[in-house]
Amino acid sequence: MGAKLLCLFLASALVAYYVYIPIPEDFEEPWKVMLIAAAFRAATNLAEVADQLGLMHHVEALMLITTVEYIAPTSDENVTVMDTQFNNVGVRLYLPRKPSDGLRRAVVYFHGGGWCLGQAGTKPYDRLTRWTSNRLNAVVVSVNYRLAPKYRFPVQFEDVYSVTKFFLQSSVLSQYGVDPDRVCVAGDSAGGNLAAAVAQQLLEDPEVETKLKAQALLYPALQSLDLNLPSYQENENKPVLSKSYMVRLWSEYFTSDSSLREAMASNRHVPVESSHLFPFVNWSNLLPEELKKDHVYTSPTYGNSELAQKYPGFLDPRAAPLLASDARLRRLPLTYILTCEHDVLRDDGVMYARRLQAAGVPVTHDHAKDAFHGTMLFVLGPIELAVGHRLVNRYIKWLNENL
Repeated sequence: MGAKLLCLFLASALVAYYVYIPIPEDFEEPWKVMLIAAAFRAATNLAEVADQLGLMHHVEALMLITTVEYIAPTSDENVTVMDTQFNNVGVRLYLPRKPSDGLRRAVVYFHGGGWCLGQAGTKPYDRLTRWTSNRLNAVVVSVNYRLAPKYRFPVQFEDVYSVTKFFLQSSVLSQYGVDPDRVCVAGDSAGGNLAAAVAQQLLEDPEVETKLKAQALLYPALQSLDLNLPSYQENENKPVLSKSYMVRLWSEYFTSDSSLREAMASNRHVPVESSHLFPFVNWSNLLPEELKKDHVYTSPTYGNSELAQKYPGFLDPRAAPLLASDARLRRLPLTYILTCEHDVLRDDGVMYARRLQAAGVPVTHDHAKDAFHGTMLFVLGPIELAVGHRLVNRYIKWLNENL
């Protein structure tokens, strides 16, 4: 009996040690957040073990684990759902069944997952895009772009751009009853990165006549030049996206070469020849005082040129939209940017909002002080977060009022 109690005690202690992490005071459901963080740690740890044993790539293992979240396209009384292809790229289409007085609005959505993970058909994204379609009575196109490590930058960008350009053709918009003056691109995390890059690239494409009405960027990743921003320092180990894992995702977007990841981890991956880009991400000029706090800006420490020559993607505005010139930014459509206080990517979104505002773009910057990266995905299922529901409602409300 004593041995059983000891085993139970040790097992309980081990579980508590694994689950418990310090949680900021402004999180209203701390134990739920701890469970979410523990589940993510368990998944990434299992994937790392599989990688170290040579069974499969870390990302492939995570994809295998997350396949349980996939659901087939399922229509309901409000929305018709189907999987199809636009320009040879997989998409999941959401077509509202409610009658419309005229042409409908449309949202082209890019899921998150660090350019390596995710699927339009996973439960969290199916819910979000289904709700968007139903509540806005809008056509939603959710894109299944190809992923790393099998495909590297710029394939992910090229897939989402190809779909968007195809959809914006007048014949396609007419086929789905979409108003050409009411189309938006949107995405979360890496999907927000892709949405921002697509919106910029459309400005330079003479073949595209239809202009976007809006872009909505949900806790987006927008630059990999400086991976030691105040938000990276403050949220280094916050749920669910740690600094080290974000660095890993950034490097995997371009290559599996560990030398790039190591250089990014030490923030010494940018060559001196690219020093002219740093003003675009200089947080000492772009962050408000309340986010600078006691952080002190230091000049960049440059890396060698070899990495940038081998993997120039991390210096490309299609991968890092914050590197776009002010002349390009001022031509962008009205914008919604959601940032979360407890997120390594917080400062990317804040700096982009500041730069867009300075360029004269109408911007709604929604800063959630009680949220972490990915919060909007936890709105149904075994663990629901009230803050997740609030953020989803705020995002859809903005679309409803501005699209």
